[in-house]
Amino acid sequence: MIVVTVACVCLAAATLVASALDLVGPAHDAGATANRAAPVYQDPVQPVPARVADLLGRMTLEEKLGQLTQVDRAALTSPQDIAAYRIGSVLSGGGSAPADNSPNGWADMYDGYQSAAQATPLAIPIIYGVDAVHGHNNVRGATIFPHNIGLGATRDAGLVRAVGRATAEEVAGTGVDWTFAPCLCVARDDRWGRTYESFGEQAEIPTAMTSIIGGFQGGSLGEPTSILATAKHYVGDGGTTGGRDQGDTVISEAELRAVHLPPFQAAVAQGVGSIMVSFSSWNGQKVHGHKRLLTDLLKGELGFTGFVVSDWAGIDQLDGQRGFTGAEIATALNAGIDMVMVPTDYRQFLQLLRGEVDAGRVPIERIDDANRRILTKKFELGLFERRFTDRALTSTVGNQAHRDLARDAVRRSQVLLKNQGGVLPLAKGGGKIFVAGKSADDIGLQSGGWTISWQGSAGNITPGTTILQGIRATAGSGATVTYNRDGTGIDSSYRAAVAVVGETPYAEGQGDRTGAMGLDSADLRVLSRLRASGVPVVVVLVSGRPLDIAAQVDGWAALVAAWLPGTEGQGVADVLFGDYNPSGKLPVTWMRAASQQPINVGDGKPALFPYGFGLSYPGGPTSPSPTPSASTTAPPPTTPAAPTTSPPRTTPPAPTTRPPAPTTAVATTTQTVGTASCTFRYTVSNQWQNGFVAEVRVTAGAAPVSGWTLRFAFPGDQAVTNAWNATVTQSGGQVSAANQDYNATIAAGGSVTFGFQGTYSGTNPPPTAATLNGTACATA
Repeated sequence: MIVVTVACVCLAAATLVASALDLVGPAHDAGATANRAAPVYQDPVQPVPARVADLLGRMTLEEKLGQLTQVDRAALTSPQDIAAYRIGSVLSGGGSAPADNSPNGWADMYDGYQSAAQATPLAIPIIYGVDAVHGHNNVRGATIFPHNIGLGATRDAGLVRAVGRATAEEVAGTGVDWTFAPCLCVARDDRWGRTYESFGEQAEIPTAMTSIIGGFQGGSLGEPTSILATAKHYVGDGGTTGGRDQGDTVISEAELRAVHLPPFQAAVAQGVGSIMVSFSSWNGQKVHGHKRLLTDLLKGELGFTGFVVSDWAGIDQLDGQRGFTGAEIATALNAGIDMVMVPTDYRQFLQLLRGEVDAGRVPIERIDDANRRILTKKFELGLFERRFTDRALTSTVGNQAHRDLARDAVRRSQVLLKNQGGVLPLAKGGGKIFVAGKSADDIGLQSGGWTISWQGSAGNITPGTTILQGIRATAGSGATVTYNRDGTGIDSSYRAAVAVVGETPYAEGQGDRTGAMGLDSADLRVLSRLRASGVPVVVVLVSGRPLDIAAQVDGWAALVAAWLPGTEGQGVADVLFGDYNPSGKLPVTWMRAASQQPINVGDGKPALFPYGFGLSYPGGPTSPSPTPSASTTAPPPTTPAAPTTSPPRTTPPAPTTRPPAPTTAVATTTQTVGTASCTFRYTVSNQWQNGFVAEVRVTAGAAPVSGWTLRFAFPGDQAVTNAWNATVTQSGGQVSAANQDYNATIAAGGSVTFGFQGTYSGTNPPPTAATLNGTACATA
């Protein structure tokens, strides 16, 4: 989402429209309905479809159009405009916060807007959206979790679900109902400024991490701590040419479906409530106006029943001219967008939209369909019954249980890339440790973009523990820790130097790096000073993506990719001192040079560190996680299969630890029958109680395959409930998967991938054999 700076509009308290509430009667005062039956839509015991139908039948056209309109809070002239224009949704763009940017300040703001919405004839509540993309990150004092690239390095879907649950509690504690998360982009070019919003470069990791949706939405949307999740940005935004934000993804439909679509398929299968459209284009056509992708594929083929929301002023870009037109509005709505993030010119939007409807260019059936989708989620969230903030939840914002969970997420996300001579873990107690670098003692730098403000900023922007504070707390009573940001003052008396360096905060657009991707001159000077002392240098790299470090890494004794850890820098120190044995694995391929971009696993380009690589300390302890609160306890984690690529043999000096073997697949062999052969790989990418998501990859041997059917048998009672990229049928335990038109041919040595959601009871063992067109495949 993009934001713009708009003058702040101060909000009155919830009592501002108290007199107007007296006119509403049955919507807020049960006593007023004692002598007459409440409308069906106001009766919480009625089924949601019946409530939606009843409400829709009572709505004027103006009320229906208002439900399709989302406005940024800073653009509202006054809260009363919500009632005057029947606005259905308000959002806070990045940094769009109330003057009192505290949990209570947010709750007061939210309640004021809901009061304004209640002062309408039908008292339809608003739904309030925020970019809670790594915690409730607009709110000062909230727990800031690692950005998605770090969570992807954990390969731990259960942990990520717990992160979603904790975030939902904090968001609900400020009254807000809806987060524009998770980002399910598959980032294929590290030059892209949103790379850190991706869980990884292969579909398997973002697909597994859709577990966060269950954390956000809980067991039921009607639970007090449940919020609506948003899968974004649909679809292909991570594959744009040159990694350009809002650019053009020029790929075949087969590649779009194989690489970029699977995470959204899994999200739909898990019941995600909303999906946000990408600013980008697919083969030259803006997705905001792409009916085939939005209506035919998403709502038709995938069966998505929630609502589709545009990105920030995304409809403005359809004709390439500044500002939206009636034609753009009609194109977007007819393509399948249900709610339009205007986000500022709501009066003009409603006027133009009314004109398009009156002229018949937007059918009333399309307006009603969008309203049904939006109102369904409002009823499911319980907004008609619980209109205001549950202040009992407000104290959860930034509580210790959530910070303990974030600390655990940080340490699990650390990837140890080099450890020459076993310099890590650092010993506790005794001797001197020198710490340097701009990112060592700066919450803003270690949190990155989308933290308090849109682009993020340096400094003490929100409470937390810096990496330096974590080092000081862990070093031991007999150790001396000296810090100098610039590296001045170090000499040979120190037993180690820790350089915490990397990128400064950025978000979309401003974060694109089309040229050099190395460390800045200040970081290089710090590293030069530390190396000149002769002390072993441990580099902690704080960044939203791999950086071009091949020319410097030979001079470092150790290297840790810390990503953007958020507010709990103690988790980094836990790894540096061995309180936690590093377990993170690269979710992206680490380039040797910026000129290699884009670089991804399987493209034949030599990596500095391959996808899936990460070292551990031999025999080191892995301490138990801090105990989370009961509400954030995660199910047993599942891990996508890790690659088997061995680490590089050239610069840097070769580590000897291989990435871990796959956890859900059996040993690899190749079985050949005449000139035909095939390899079958089955991976459970996400699993929860009685449900799972699986991905199947079929690779042809020396001969191409034209038209294929794969058959395998479940060893347990698994049952397929929903599939993508193949037509899957099941009879008992026998499963058959046949190609779609777009992936009917498998080139010699090439692969196709399809996936499905299923149910099971007891255990969930993988199939051990498969045939492709009758030929037995090897398993991998």
